[in-house]
Amino acid sequence: MEKTLSRDAVAEALQHAGFSQAELARRLEVSSQAVTNWLKGKDFPRPDKLLKMSVLLRVPFDKLVQRTAGQAPVIAFRKRGGTKTTDAHLEHAAAMGYLLKSVVEFLPTRPSLRPRLNSPSLEYMQLQRAIVDVRTKLGVGTTVPLEYSHLIGQFIEAGAVLIPVLWGEKKRHENAVHICLPAEDITFIYLNLDTKLEDFKFWMAHELAHVYTPKLAGSDEGEDFADAFAGALLFPEPCAKVAYADAIGKSEPEAVRALNQHAVSHSISVYSVFCEVQKYQESAGLPPIATTETAIHKFRNGNASSLVSAALFGDEAPTAKVYVHACEEIFRCQLFSALRAIIKMRSVGPTFVHQVLDIPLSDASAIHAELSA
Repeated sequence: MEKTLSRDAVAEALQHAGFSQAELARRLEVSSQAVTNWLKGKDFPRPDKLLKMSVLLRVPFDKLVQRTAGQAPVIAFRKRGGTKTTDAHLEHAAAMGYLLKSVVEFLPTRPSLRPRLNSPSLEYMQLQRAIVDVRTKLGVGTTVPLEYSHLIGQFIEAGAVLIPVLWGEKKRHENAVHICLPAEDITFIYLNLDTKLEDFKFWMAHELAHVYTPKLAGSDEGEDFADAFAGALLFPEPCAKVAYADAIGKSEPEAVRALNQHAVSHSISVYSVFCEVQKYQESAGLPPIATTETAIHKFRNGNASSLVSAALFGDEAPTAKVYVHACEEIFRCQLFSALRAIIKMRSVGPTFVHQVLDIPLSDASAIHAELSA
């Protein structure tokens, strides 16, 4: 089997809790033989039993499940500014990954031929050539604003599953989480909808870069390339060239306003436009425009931006029905159809939804009820 329980972790937890295997079986409402089979590696607990066992024994999922070479989830975070990824963050995301393994069999068949970037490079002109290829395949010219539908379609073609979540604007360390399951050959991408509209498209493009370059996922090299790819994809060299011409020779306030006009037309941040203009200017050996990163951030901070969640749902928290519908219709999220099947066939409870979506149990209960209807 690809997944087994860690006998040592379970034995140690049983001793600490003062449970026998028979007592564990009773509390999990399974037979003693079932627990014996789990520990011998002949069978593996269903998700709801695994969740209950983790709670009863107070053992994290990544400790409870035996790590097998090539089976462990690969994690990448799109962090909030100034935050640090800790071991606790990685362990928590890995635990979500192990639970997602049980979801895979209920997902639609994924494409066997998937778009990939075989030779990712940070070199400016080589990256720009790759961007032209990507946009050509999308049927989008290099000066046309990229739409969300283009990005979402590429995630589907690449065999990735988008999971929009409402994680709060400032409560968490991450804006997005990328969980790749190598053995299952699938990637799940959590996108926090409680983020600024002007940043959201960049984060989606950043995650798409990870999907295009699976061998780099989880590495510093992968993060650097994903940032470079996202900026270039959303605002390619021809766009940067025009923006540079509009800003050069102007005073700093006028230059910033000129860059912002391009940002608004592409639905991205003025900082992304500034970075791409700066890269173009340096590559072409041209003089810099009359503004700095500090001035750009000051301009951004002085201009409020609405959240994606507010644009989708208004100021009130959406009902479970509205939320699920938006995920499925707008983001083509395949997770909820899989959860419907798991709830029906395996009788999993709200706790499974709570763990998989990493949301409060009260919200998970409402979504579970909606999916069970």
